Amino acid sequence: MYKRILVANDGSPGAAKALAAAIELAQRTDAELHMIAVEELPRFPASIDEVDEEQREAGDRLAPVVAAARAQAQQAGLPIEMHLIPGHVVDAVLGLINKREVDLLVVGFMGHSALYERIIGGTTDRLVRLAPCAVLVIK
Repeated sequence: MYKRILVANDGSPGAAKALAAAIELAQRTDAELHMIAVEELPRFPASIDEVDEEQREAGDRLAPVVAAARAQAQQAGLPIEMHLIPGHVVDAVLGLINKREVDLLVVGFMGHSALYERIIGGTTDRLVRLAPCAVLVIK
């Protein structure tokens, strides 16, 4: 059914649920399991120092997320390939989907107010609209 499953993980409770679902699906379908964690960069950095600082902080913040996910997959008996990518979330995820020919993206649902969604939009919403593969949103 699926050959490559990619789960997006930012360390949020929704992402934890998405990881659990992706692990279960990978076990059932004997698919490769990949995880992406994006070191989000500021849209308009004031200087290169700001970008460097953001990357260091993101790497520190995401290290426990990566370690916990690796342990969870190992406990389930699955290999997991980690992708820690600097950039903007939607662009990074879509780029990895295309590069690795992912056929299922698993993401957690993050609820925001209706006003926020209308003005800013949601990462999950953009991924659902733009991903060239099937997308499973876990609540």
